[in-house]
Amino acid sequence: MELGYIIIFWYGILHAFGPDHLTAIADFSIGKSMKKTMTITIAFAFGHGMTLFVFAKLLEMYELPESITAYGDIISSSVIIGMGVYLLYLVAADKIHLNKHIHDGKEHIHIYFGKEHSHDSSVVSTSAWTMGALMGMGGVRGMLVTLGALQGHAIDFTMVLAFIAGVSVIFVSFGGVILYLNKEFLTNKKNVRRVFATAGVVSVAVGANMLLA
Repeated sequence: MELGYIIIFWYGILHAFGPDHLTAIADFSIGKSMKKTMTITIAFAFGHGMTLFVFAKLLEMYELPESITAYGDIISSSVIIGMGVYLLYLVAADKIHLNKHIHDGKEHIHIYFGKEHSHDSSVVSTSAWTMGALMGMGGVRGMLVTLGALQGHAIDFTMVLAFIAGVSVIFVSFGGVILYLNKEFLTNKKNVRRVFATAGVVSVAVGANMLLA
């Protein structure tokens, strides 16, 4: 059974390197604090892992045609495109704001959307979990191949956690990269608009490429 955990964990690591996943993490994490970024990455990983396993097992149990999984790819691609379009809308509508203030003698920068800055991370983490869950539908075929290598092993919640752990290794690491970019580049509104616009364009391009592939 230990071999099964290693296979699932390793698959989680490889799976997380997909450009759609990294794009989603970037879209959610740019302009966020360390606490919010880490919350986002873990929430996304759990939502993604749970949905992917549930759908893979349903398809395996009921022997549905593989063409059904194509709908999962469409949903996953649409999520990425939607996120990109939303970021571009925020830039075009000038709804991204930057606020500088001093706490304990240190300057802090907060980036927020709309009219009011909020420290509440519950909405963001819920959104990340939901997006992760929706995008989990797009990785079902790969998960079925991996499950096929584990014939004779019961797929339990511990294996789900092994997959989530593998995904989280990459997501959290990439979240750290985004945190560095936030600190070094998002220091004025001009740079903020550029970064968000770039993230939006990349997100739309990645999603469109997935749909056309």
